[in-house]
Amino acid sequence: MHERTGIVEAPGARLFYRVNGSGPVLLIIQGGDGDADGTKALAERLIAHYTVVTYDPRGLSRSVLTAPPSEPWLEKHVDDAHRVLCALNDRPALVFGSSRGALIALALLTRHPGQIHAIVAHEPPASQLLPDEARARMYRNQMEAEAAFKRGGAGAAMRQFASFSGVDFSGCEPGVEIPAASPERIANLTFFLTHDVPAFHRYQLNIDALLPLSNRIVPAAGKKSAGRGPHQCARELAARLHAGLAEFPGGHSGFLTHPSAFAARLHEVLAAKL
Repeated sequence: MHERTGIVEAPGARLFYRVNGSGPVLLIIQGGDGDADGTKALAERLIAHYTVVTYDPRGLSRSVLTAPPSEPWLEKHVDDAHRVLCALNDRPALVFGSSRGALIALALLTRHPGQIHAIVAHEPPASQLLPDEARARMYRNQMEAEAAFKRGGAGAAMRQFASFSGVDFSGCEPGVEIPAASPERIANLTFFLTHDVPAFHRYQLNIDALLPLSNRIVPAAGKKSAGRGPHQCARELAARLHAGLAEFPGGHSGFLTHPSAFAARLHEVLAAKL
């Protein structure tokens, strides 16, 4: 199994991607500031079963912008994911998306249904799905995180996001170490908080478009994030689509803290869709 990397040209950006493994194509779309390296531990545990594709979202790490950022931002991410798949595969692919990556995956399915075999949507922050009080609370939390970013920078904002999203780095699997924030990571976080966060909390899922495709969607949530906003969103998505909710190890970032158990669960869920 030979790893390879490449570049896909997109309007306003050059997208870096990485491919490794063999078997059905599995595109991983991470949340937050995650890039092609962010799910390395998860990908390494899946390459025996899948051709795993990861990439740097536009503006992060090696996916450089060739034009100033512009709206509509989420639609650009959806088109980027579409272009990465087009460059690598002409058959319907599997997609795992977490957090904002889950929103991208869901939108990708509605816009390019012929390109997607099935998706696992892990804790999409779709507050529109929540009851009024929970939706208002999630919105306040997001506004507080954005205010923290303006006051104290990326670290302050991400501490806020971690608190209300259920990001829990305690109790990691043996051998797992969460790396300290590097200057490159801070740059990615700053870009994410500046351009992505405001766009994503305004985004509205098209539930009517998703309903006819519900048999291809697996809503998923972390066991340790129960009661937090993104977990509640996943649960509500499952209810709207009349689908079961797949539980995964860890919290909102379980693929980082429990990569072996998370990969095993993801393979179990995906294999049931093949």
